[in-house]
Amino acid sequence: MLFIDNTFTDAYFNIAAEEYLFRNFSDPVFMLWQNEPCVIIGRNQNLMLEANAEVIKERNIKVVRRFSGGGTVYQDLGNVNLTFIAQGNKPDFDNYARQMLQFLTTIGIKAQSDNRRGLYIEGLKISGSAQYIRGNKTLYHATLLFSSNLTDLILSLDNQNANLNEYEVLHPWHNVRSVRSPVTNIENHLTTQLSISEFKKMIMKQFIGLESTNKIYQFSEDDIASINSLKQKKYETRDWNYRAKILN
Repeated sequence: MLFIDNTFTDAYFNIAAEEYLFRNFSDPVFMLWQNEPCVIIGRNQNLMLEANAEVIKERNIKVVRRFSGGGTVYQDLGNVNLTFIAQGNKPDFDNYARQMLQFLTTIGIKAQSDNRRGLYIEGLKISGSAQYIRGNKTLYHATLLFSSNLTDLILSLDNQNANLNEYEVLHPWHNVRSVRSPVTNIENHLTTQLSISEFKKMIMKQFIGLESTNKIYQFSEDDIASINSLKQKKYETRDWNYRAKILN
């Protein structure tokens, strides 16, 4: 497996990087990454029903539609993302959740998972996930709330006044709704102080050590150029992010 410690924090770039890796790499991939403040919406969702447009505009929060399903999430540099890409069309997605739970025990966190592979500490959510299968390939990505701004998270996703019937009529394409849960940060449950950079290093060490053939991979100049091209053509466009047309 190739291990990528992705230091880019532009959400447009990072979601494009996931698709680029999925489409172009034959080796299994694990990527660790973070985003500056953004709202990431599922492929089959209606943004106007999932997020607060006023808050997003006021706080200059990017909106990015990913190519996988699942619900809408808020992310900032206090959140860590994990992406797993593998061959095969009959994946054990639960195994990824188990691996994340096992890692959390190494830092003294006792968490639980639900039937949607969300992770919780004492009933408060710290991780959500989404999956994508195409041909003989699978992608699983998940979040880990470590020290996120939970006020911005709540405000960005608070859209209780959205009129479902109105948006179903105006925009009939996608109306898969997110499942909301109370959230918490992992750092609030640690017995020993830990920085997010230390947290990331521990994640990489844990997952790299699972197989002797695992190795570090860094994006090449060609990789970065291709990802930026996809970003510009798709992931930073309003057509993809706001109008929700299905693009392959």
